[in-house]
Amino acid sequence: QVQLVESGGGLVQPGGSLRLSCAASGFIFSMYVLSWYRQAPGKERELVATITIADGSTNYAESKKGRFTISRDNAKKTGYLQMNSLKPEDTAVYYCNARVRGSSPSAGYWGQGTQVTVSS
Repeated sequence: QVQLVESGGGLVQPGGSLRLSCAASGFIFSMYVLSWYRQAPGKERELVATITIADGSTNYAESKKGRFTISRDNAKKTGYLQMNSLKPEDTAVYYCNARVRGSSPSAGYWGQGTQVTVSS
């Protein structure tokens, strides 16, 4: 059974940090491109960051560069999103997505999401 399970969300004060995890099972994780998306209330889901398969190169949405870091541990079948200097506008449900290289995210696997709330 294919599963992606996110964890690590929660309530954090502005300027704080969180590390999200995405645990994969039921497919060959190391062969899939991993991305993090987020969706804030009333807004469309947006791409946060992507990490590729072969060389682990990363790409970030412009506003997340320097604050967010995506990584993966293929041996543990787990992806991560380290988020620093969090802002209230980072409040959203965060989702991980795993897809075959060259395919659309909608054709890949999605987790159920984890809520991140940045508030004082």
